[in-house]
Amino acid sequence: MSRPLDWSREGRIWPHRAASMFVQSGGAQWHVQRMGPSGAPQLLLLHGTGASVHSWRDVMPLLAEDHDCIAIDLPRHAFTGGHDLGDTSLPRMAARIAGLLRDIDAAPAAIAGHSAGAALAVQLALDHGFAGPVIGLNSALRPFPGPAAQVFPALAKALFVNPLVPRIFSATTLLPGEAGRFLSRSTGSRIDETGLACYSALLRNPRHAKGALAMMANWDLPRLRTRLGEVANPVLLVHSDKDAAIPLDWTREARGWLPNASLEVMEGLGHLAHEEEPVRAAALIRHFARSHEERTR
Repeated sequence: MSRPLDWSREGRIWPHRAASMFVQSGGAQWHVQRMGPSGAPQLLLLHGTGASVHSWRDVMPLLAEDHDCIAIDLPRHAFTGGHDLGDTSLPRMAARIAGLLRDIDAAPAAIAGHSAGAALAVQLALDHGFAGPVIGLNSALRPFPGPAAQVFPALAKALFVNPLVPRIFSATTLLPGEAGRFLSRSTGSRIDETGLACYSALLRNPRHAKGALAMMANWDLPRLRTRLGEVANPVLLVHSDKDAAIPLDWTREARGWLPNASLEVMEGLGHLAHEEEPVRAAALIRHFARSHEERTR
């Protein structure tokens, strides 16, 4: 049986360790990082599939100048553990996050989500009453086109039920430099050594890889697509034109499905644009969040 990531071992390299805490909620233990002034507007940060709170390492301190920032490791990801496999579906993952927020007495004024984290932010708006602004970075909102919408989740399910797959995938990333090559191929991004070290630790762990596969297998973006017209929240979609994972045209299409959405393009960057240019990403998040916070005062 594969072992989980250990905070005292792999976690030694994680950025902002002093901001980390472990919270019991819904029968699971969550890894949460929090920084920023008490009493400031709260900003929830949601990472994408296969990542962790480390993806916000350079963005969060900038936003924490005037926001109470809360970043979490998603269910069955990184240092969050104890969730059922069913908790990796989009509605149930959103429900578990809503429960965690209640348990820590948090009420975010805005949510920023990267990739699948943007879909989670939208689900929180649809099912759990979140009415504030949503900032989606390289958002995973559009289903795969045509038959691929059924084929890819089915493939993920087939890979997930094979116990060897997460181990084989994790073993391949043990090769020198392979984690960086994998990230470059799959995202189109080039990130710093700190980020590469964290992703390498995640990719090498079969338990984390299995959690990411479960998330891919259990998500139903076609169903979310049918509800995007109900999203009344102001939404800013930030997307980069060199994203190797999610084409910019897909986000342009998704913008048309949302009643109150705008699009900002970051040129020359990949899927991990917020890790490549954190200052610009933080500025876009702050400006959009604060403009709508001021309107609601």
